[in-house]
Amino acid sequence: MSNPKRGTLGGGVFPTLLFVACGAPPDGEPTPDAVVGDDPPVEADHVLPSRPETLNWGWYPLDKEPVLRIASGETVRIHTLTHVGATQNEDPVEFLTGLGVPREEILDDVIDFWASREGRPREGRSGHVITGPIHIEGAEPGDMLEIRILDIETRVPWGVNSTSGRGGVFSPSYPGAGAGDEPLDIPSGRHLIRTGEVEGREVAFFSPDIQVPLAPFMGILAVAPDPVVGEPGVTVPGVQGSRPPGAFGGNLDVKDLTAGTTVYLPVFHPGALFYTGDPHGAQGDGEVSGTAIEQSLTGVFQFVLHKGVTISAPRAETATHYLIMGIDLDLDRAAREATRLVMEFLVEEKGLAPDKALSLASIAVDFRVSEVVDLTQVVTGFIPKDIFLNE
Repeated sequence: MSNPKRGTLGGGVFPTLLFVACGAPPDGEPTPDAVVGDDPPVEADHVLPSRPETLNWGWYPLDKEPVLRIASGETVRIHTLTHVGATQNEDPVEFLTGLGVPREEILDDVIDFWASREGRPREGRSGHVITGPIHIEGAEPGDMLEIRILDIETRVPWGVNSTSGRGGVFSPSYPGAGAGDEPLDIPSGRHLIRTGEVEGREVAFFSPDIQVPLAPFMGILAVAPDPVVGEPGVTVPGVQGSRPPGAFGGNLDVKDLTAGTTVYLPVFHPGALFYTGDPHGAQGDGEVSGTAIEQSLTGVFQFVLHKGVTISAPRAETATHYLIMGIDLDLDRAAREATRLVMEFLVEEKGLAPDKALSLASIAVDFRVSEVVDLTQVVTGFIPKDIFLNE
């Protein structure tokens, strides 16, 4: 990896990275081998497979023996699985072929994880399939973990999106739901979406006349949390359910966390204990049906430890923007928190006075709703880098 331009982050660093892509053919039946594009694979120091012993179902174990131990600066190729086909009661081959997935496009990892479900704890857990944990040598509470997303590839040429008249933003439990809201009059269903390559770019074939560009990313990027009963997603002592994101990262579902992006997370436990999963082929801001294109992916990540650098919430960086995330049960308060954290960043990292920071946040920063369906909701402030003339 080339030496990136760096700026300060409370004594740490903010690297500017490069972007990578992948794909599969539009005509005929795409095959798994055709999914990845012509670029040579990004090399990694380690490979972490998605096997029953490396996977977790809906939570981030705090005392599980790490499935991999690495040094700061090392890279890992991590295989992940979508929950679709891996967690339902029905046999995975019958379930997925019933949706229209050819048998040869069903990963053995899916079948093996499904067979390992018996005996896995479920109380207080959610539905995601998550790979990890990875122990980063020397990481301690109060440090910051930098995760450079070097590459993300699709593993199979299909994904699934689910819809329901009582799901996503139409769920009766959605924070914005009202007592008199009528259920949306549509049938519940799972939609198989084929993916492949068209003119050098990977797309989802939504319908004969609609193609959606793929932008694969991991919905979950997390360090081991510090769960407290009563906080979002914590109903059992020591168990953080994977549905809501939080200060530890988790199910952020920020669609911009694609290849070329860097994510920063605070460390709560020795070794940091990194987890990733909930892979998505594409998603709109909000993820309003409750799901994206749920599609198994492989990612290559570089982990860099920053000793003594303290942040209070997830941050990220693309080649063009700093991403500051506000998380709260209430969408309005998530927007307020994102604004507060943007101001804090501009004061601490760019030397602005607080009133000037708020002024700049209002005239130059875009605040986008990243997700609204995972109990806690995420608003992300996008600070453009090109307004800072000295960088």
